[in-house]
Amino acid sequence: MLGADRALLACLALGSAASSVAAAPCAAFDHEHRAWTGLLARYVVEGRVDYAGIHRDARAAVSTYLDALSGVSRDCYADWSRAQRLAFWINAYNAYTVELVLEHYPVRSIRAIGWLPGSAFRTKFIHMKDLAAGDLSLDDIEHGHLRKDFGEPRIHFAMNCASVGCPMLREEAYAAARLDRQLEEQAVRFLSDRSRNRFRDGRLEVSKIFDWFKEDFEPREKYFARYADVLGEDARARDTIASAKFALQFLDYDWSLNGK
Repeated sequence: MLGADRALLACLALGSAASSVAAAPCAAFDHEHRAWTGLLARYVVEGRVDYAGIHRDARAAVSTYLDALSGVSRDCYADWSRAQRLAFWINAYNAYTVELVLEHYPVRSIRAIGWLPGSAFRTKFIHMKDLAAGDLSLDDIEHGHLRKDFGEPRIHFAMNCASVGCPMLREEAYAAARLDRQLEEQAVRFLSDRSRNRFRDGRLEVSKIFDWFKEDFEPREKYFARYADVLGEDARARDTIASAKFALQFLDYDWSLNGK
């Protein structure tokens, strides 16, 4: 019996040690995403990305950050809060989009990458062996995780598709501790941009984002009414938008690269 007891204790000790080793990488993950913030703060100004500068001086730093993202396991992810998961996927989408452009730089548009327009978003180049059991595409992150799992329409103001028509790439990473504030700031920033959204001659002219993803914002008129003070430039426009009674028109989308 003594030998059996010792064996049992040894097994428990080994199990505890293995558990500690597994827990270490989880605890080491930086939910502030400081490495990504450092890159954004240096190479992004008012939504314009210095791809040439990153390509020349910071490819290794980008790769190191992407390695940290791709190394996340399902066990670690399962223990994260909703905000930590949401911030993870938004940052992953934005960082891997930048990486895709860098791989093909110089390029005039992300839609010029691949054989057909839109191929860039369907290409499975994002390594998530443990977390996703294989490689993902940008579409997989957007539709299979962000839109499917969170029910948060403001993701569309935070995700950046490397194009002028997109909401501006934020100059800092998204972090769970301040995520709601960041998303609301991005919403206001995008909706107040008159090149993308504006009220004119009794109609609200808005980004194609609200057409492509209409189900995420339904009912759209009431969603816009929430931001009447942002969308309307004068009292009359704000009152009309707040009433949710206006004609809706979608603007052309500018797919040119959001480079400097």
